[in-house]
Amino acid sequence: MTEPSVRYLSLDWIDALSREVANSEAMRTLATEHSIGVTQTVLDGPEGTVTYHLQVGEGRASFGAGPADPEDVRFEQDWDTAVAVATDRLNAQQAFITGRIRLFGDQQKLGASTAVFAALDAVFGAVRPRTDYR
Repeated sequence: MTEPSVRYLSLDWIDALSREVANSEAMRTLATEHSIGVTQTVLDGPEGTVTYHLQVGEGRASFGAGPADPEDVRFEQDWDTAVAVATDRLNAQQAFITGRIRLFGDQQKLGASTAVFAALDAVFGAVRPRTDYR
């Protein structure tokens, strides 16, 4: 049975990613080796400003609505940038360089957590085919 589509950045989308993160063996394994709290804020979307987080550490990984606690890093971007990066129309690194994604917090901790973001990309990949980006 095919799961229903979810609107990008909706609570249903956040819930779908939360389940995928909770079920990811790779995320759990990395959570024994890394500790980071990441908040993502997307401005000016169809549902207004949306904030969600990834929390990794002490053998646990979670994804959900609201800011990370504790928060080590925060990303902010507008809706158009978020959609372009999520759909591979814009490279995230290029978005950083041009200031379309703003980064606040511990850049060193962020750099030390690249394996976490690689695993998270696989989680996003599981939800991406049923995500509506309009």
